[in-house]
Amino acid sequence: MLVRSLQCYQTIMVGDYIEITVVHIGGNTVHLGIEAPPGVSVHQKEPGEANPRETTGETETNWLCMN
Repeated sequence: MLVRSLQCYQTIMVGDYIEITVVHIGGNTVHLGIEAPPGVSVHQKEPGEANPRETTGETETNWLCMN
């Protein structure tokens, strides 16, 4: 997992075609803008939703959000 500190309007590239931009930071909320090609599915994982890797037996490090 990549963990980065970004300011508003800074962008992270994922591969050559996916851009994730911080568009607003306020209180406990961060608004992200995501640009991806039409064939790439982008959705928000809801709290408690199963991670697709859990069904394949892969493990993942649990991260704690600190305020």
